[in-house]
Amino acid sequence: MSRSGFVQRMLALTRKEVRQMLRDRSNLAVGLVLPIALILLFGYGLSLDVKHAPVAVVTGDSSPAAREVFAALQGTPYLDPGWAPGMQDAERRMLAGDLDAIVRVPPDFSRRLAAGDARVQLLLNGADSTTAASVEGYVGGALATMGLKSADRAGGTAAGGGVVLQQRMWFNEAGISTWYLVPGLLVLIMTLTGAFLTSLLIAREWERGTLESLFVTPVRPLELVLSKLVPYVAVGLIDLALCLAAARWLFEVPIRGSLPLIVLASLLYLAVSLSMGLFISGVTRNQFQASQMALLTSFMPAMMLSGFVFDLRNVPPLIRGVGEVLPATHFMNLVKTLFLAGDNAAVAWRECGILTAYAVVLVLAARHTLRKTLDR
Repeated sequence: MSRSGFVQRMLALTRKEVRQMLRDRSNLAVGLVLPIALILLFGYGLSLDVKHAPVAVVTGDSSPAAREVFAALQGTPYLDPGWAPGMQDAERRMLAGDLDAIVRVPPDFSRRLAAGDARVQLLLNGADSTTAASVEGYVGGALATMGLKSADRAGGTAAGGGVVLQQRMWFNEAGISTWYLVPGLLVLIMTLTGAFLTSLLIAREWERGTLESLFVTPVRPLELVLSKLVPYVAVGLIDLALCLAAARWLFEVPIRGSLPLIVLASLLYLAVSLSMGLFISGVTRNQFQASQMALLTSFMPAMMLSGFVFDLRNVPPLIRGVGEVLPATHFMNLVKTLFLAGDNAAVAWRECGILTAYAVVLVLAARHTLRKTLDR
């Protein structure tokens, strides 16, 4: 009898929550339309790759060998070289922010190249250290390729004793930042769908006075919590499907790990986010305060401190410690491993176990905030 009553109450409450969610078009827009906008914005609009970086070439040597330097820089889509009449003009453009680098070819370049001891000066705009490091690598690679071709035509070996560096990048062979960013989008969208949307649910009930009406019914706090989670689990699953489809067919990001494991981990993190949102909603009892707290405690930390953009190993220990406490950090680590590196049992067990613990604690905390009392 008790189990039958639980099922009946759950079905009734779930129907109420689904109807309420469908009537609130702003919530549906945040839950379904905004994730699509984020996928397109981060996938197409945000990139850590440097392309068509403006580079000025200043040469004091008019030989064909010096012109080969310019041709080598033209052979890559990452650089946009152009001749500069002199260093004074190139320095002026660098100071104005119009150049990322200056390549200076000395007057004795062709003679030194024939002797196997050619030197080229590279001046980088260090205002953006990330871009400067990328441009340095692109220019170095282009000139190294040119040197190998020159040595091959001469029938000799490359400078440096004929040692050739062969580089290979694991997990992201293409070196495309989209492969790094798109899996992280799954974390942001699950956080947005879970914590932000559900943070408004209980607060809205308190503001409208409908929660007091539920208190006089046989409904139990756990049933109320679960009924409010069910509709947004469905929204989260839709968002998960959109993310996976966009990653696979829109941005061609490889999914090397187990797809069922990715789905399971996403459901665990979705439960964490939903429970966190309900807990925030139950504590604040005000929609404005709930939305602000959800942004400050879930979405913004998930974007800034979870490893989505910044490597946590490069931040101060205190900030790294804060990041390690966040559930988003553990899900970020797991989902990127599953997408790019493949299945890793140790990582999967550890991160899924942590997410499960977070989910249990937050569900119990949300249930506690919905105990049948009007006292704060």
